[in-house]
Amino acid sequence: MSELGTPPGGALRPEDVDLSVDLGGVAMKNPVLLASGTAGYGPELSSSLDMGVLGGFVTKGIAVQPWEGNAPPRLAETTAGMLNAIGLQNVGLEAFLSEKVPYLEQMGVVVAVNVIGKTVDEYHEVARGLRNVPCIDALELNISCPNIKEGGIAFGTDCLAAAEVTAATVEGAKKPVWVKLSPNVSNIAAMGRACEDAGAAGLSVINTLLGMAIDLEQRRPRLSIGAGGLSGPAIKPVALRMVWEVHRECSIPVLGMGGIWNARDALEFLVCGASAIQIGTANFVNPNTAAEVIEGMSEWCAKHGVSRVSDLVGTLEAP
Repeated sequence: MSELGTPPGGALRPEDVDLSVDLGGVAMKNPVLLASGTAGYGPELSSSLDMGVLGGFVTKGIAVQPWEGNAPPRLAETTAGMLNAIGLQNVGLEAFLSEKVPYLEQMGVVVAVNVIGKTVDEYHEVARGLRNVPCIDALELNISCPNIKEGGIAFGTDCLAAAEVTAATVEGAKKPVWVKLSPNVSNIAAMGRACEDAGAAGLSVINTLLGMAIDLEQRRPRLSIGAGGLSGPAIKPVALRMVWEVHRECSIPVLGMGGIWNARDALEFLVCGASAIQIGTANFVNPNTAAEVIEGMSEWCAKHGVSRVSDLVGTLEAP
């Protein structure tokens, strides 16, 4: 019998497992979300996945004005992963409110809106624009964007810049703000602490790693802009390590992501300290991945006598 809790009177059944989690006041029926940019604004995946089974959904990034994104080619498959250089193409705040929010209102799951910008003021403006939308439960900041007022440095590679944009968004939103941390830094835990001190309610760990794919015959990059963001199973060991580091150093909930393909992957992230997980690249291979992960988590927990999935969070025994 597990110390985590087989109830008296017999074996635990999958349907008896409590999958609910609380992300700093944002309650979800299970810890599984779809990651930003991998399921559009919701309807794009709804014909292949019952969106109502999710714990939550993170929309594609939204800026003040529409962004066109990069020219193709902007996707490239790699060994155990995928590179993307979409360029954060999005419809902009006004069109999002009028055209995309009506679908989100009837999803019946936690909704977080990914927010992007090129200046602190732009993040603040998007946050204010979303403040009074009841169906939006939280904002997730993509701080891998270049801060054009600071010479193009990404917000997510500088603690002071990350703290500044976090504080401005928190003030504008009046909703919980999760900050999506870049792995392309020397000390991700320090970035997490800076965002926590600035008012973040959660930390999404990790965004994509910078990578490149080459067309050998043409001797050219396979992406139009050269490098792009690497995601998929190839980055899972890096993501697990970074979730563990951030969880040890920060006191707010961590949302783990990076190469989650099945329930075991998801549960490993919880053990490392994630309170919830996000599924991204797997959606392109099997759009029903999230539903299978949710079912698999219940089955694993029942088999191992874990009555509440939240009891697994941060239980890794490591030096």
